[in-house]
Amino acid sequence: MTDTQTLQKTIDDLVQTGKGILAADESLPTITKRFKAIGVESTEETRRAWRELLLGTPGLGEYISGVILFEETLDQTDASGTPLPRLAEVQGIVPGIKVDRGKIPLPGAPGDMITQGLDFLAERLEGYREKGARFAKWREVYPISGHNPTPLGIEANAEVLARYASICQARGFVPIVEPEVLIDGDHSIERAFEVIQAVQHAVYHALHRHGVILEYTLLKPSMVTPGKQHPNRATPEEVAEYTVRALRRTVPAAVPSVNFLSGGQTPEEATANLNAMNALFPGQPWELSFSYARALQQPAMAAWGGRPEKVEAARHALLKRARLNGAARRGEYRPDME
Repeated sequence: MTDTQTLQKTIDDLVQTGKGILAADESLPTITKRFKAIGVESTEETRRAWRELLLGTPGLGEYISGVILFEETLDQTDASGTPLPRLAEVQGIVPGIKVDRGKIPLPGAPGDMITQGLDFLAERLEGYREKGARFAKWREVYPISGHNPTPLGIEANAEVLARYASICQARGFVPIVEPEVLIDGDHSIERAFEVIQAVQHAVYHALHRHGVILEYTLLKPSMVTPGKQHPNRATPEEVAEYTVRALRRTVPAAVPSVNFLSGGQTPEEATANLNAMNALFPGQPWELSFSYARALQQPAMAAWGGRPEKVEAARHALLKRARLNGAARRGEYRPDME
């Protein structure tokens, strides 16, 4: 296959009606924090057991088309010796890999962050391909405050996302571009809309400058919501209206799919908000889908609690959330389905 055919095949496999992407790419500090909340020590073995539980869930491929993995998971096997990425593949789930190396403060822009990891990315991708990965993900983070993100923060992060995406496509990997505008803070939904619009606008300018082919990319953005500490919660209808408006102003029609992150929403909120977008605004130029981590995993992780005898209950909880988000992809989710 040519590089273009390889990229198109990955897009076709990832962008399927009623399906979304499972993010199982928590870094070591993040998964340690999640495990601590359920009383489980984070070791290589507990992480392996958890990810085997996720990827070995029977029927998951009905609702999940791709899974973003942490580097460690590419080298791990299930109890019978099958590589964990292979567990995904046999269900028709495309394995992908988180390739960024985490965020640090951005010099010259107090309060803003920048993500590291571009050095030797091309070489790393070759190694990841040999272990089964076909797409990649890179996250940039934007806090909202009175002065953040700064113009420098918006520009610098967009540039890094575009360089990453360009390197991926040159190596036959579909890049997921993730500009995450954080939900932390007491900002209004209007302020979130303003920031998300500016961030996405800068990202697509940078992708264009770097010659990234948009047809072979996915966007993983934040939904437009008020800050977590804001006194007013937004309804799913309000979130849908602001989010779709921001997308229509900034995201070219060439992008095949928008796979939202859940970013601090509860599992139920993330599903209801996605559903409202598909129910109220059908016929957008891109698919409106999901790439959730906590909003898919949290109920399953609570059911599991590190106990081998609870694996089936945890898989049941995971499958339920995947099924409900599959319904939200079609605008057919109802709260009574919970």
